[in-house]
Amino acid sequence: MPTLRVIWLGFAALVAAISSASAQPYPNHLVRIVVPFSAGSITDNLARVIADKLQDMWKQQVIVENRPGLPGTTSVANAPADGYTLMLTSNGHTIARAVSKNVSFDPVKDFSGVTKVASVPLVMIVPPTLPVKTLGEFIALAKAKPGELNFSSAGLASTSFLSAEVMRQSANINIVHVPYKGVPEATTAVIRGDAQMYFAPIPQAQELSATGKVRAIAINSAARSPQLPDIPTVAEAGVAGYNYDSWFALMAPANTPREIVTRVGQDVGTILKLPDVAGVPTG
Repeated sequence: MPTLRVIWLGFAALVAAISSASAQPYPNHLVRIVVPFSAGSITDNLARVIADKLQDMWKQQVIVENRPGLPGTTSVANAPADGYTLMLTSNGHTIARAVSKNVSFDPVKDFSGVTKVASVPLVMIVPPTLPVKTLGEFIALAKAKPGELNFSSAGLASTSFLSAEVMRQSANINIVHVPYKGVPEATTAVIRGDAQMYFAPIPQAQELSATGKVRAIAINSAARSPQLPDIPTVAEAGVAGYNYDSWFALMAPANTPREIVTRVGQDVGTILKLPDVAGVPTG
């Protein structure tokens, strides 16, 4: 039957075309990098730098998709494990189940680690109207007024939340967490005096403290920052043993082919060594 033969040949050609497309080297179409935080966050800034460089390197479109909170991470956990959906997130990802009862994914089993992207020190800032100039004075004030001071963050499980929460527990003080939608809102809360403390990215802390809008009193890293050499570490300022590593990493859905994970990791590693990337501000 000529008609059936034509249909069969057309079907065979379609199958061949699909097979040919799937056999093309990765990546052969658009790649999404999901960021489970708002635009303007450290995570978002890092993702956009990497996406631009990968697009140049791969000659394929690479976009950043902001999906703040659990919905963003969940979407990646449920995405096809083909390398075309990636996620750039912070170390707060590892404790997602500890801070929320609504987590439907396993932070470890549902993801494949691709590569660490950066460690970004954060600076503890307070309103200039708060009567403290050192971390020791802040702790003393918090102990004198238990439950009356609060700290802002860019959201549950964000690096700003974890930096402050680890410090709160280490210093044994009672201060209240107030989560905001993102970095701009959390920072504005301190400038207005609605929040008495926030851990901000270095560029932001530099700019705001230079103009007198906030006071920078400590940094969460193990060593002082060359950008703010006069600001002591939290450990130096009185919380012995404190050292919080605010790291950020690229991940893929679990079971993503190892060769794709390796390829992406190697390419991002190459990008991170580029002179115009190493010094990019992250906040």
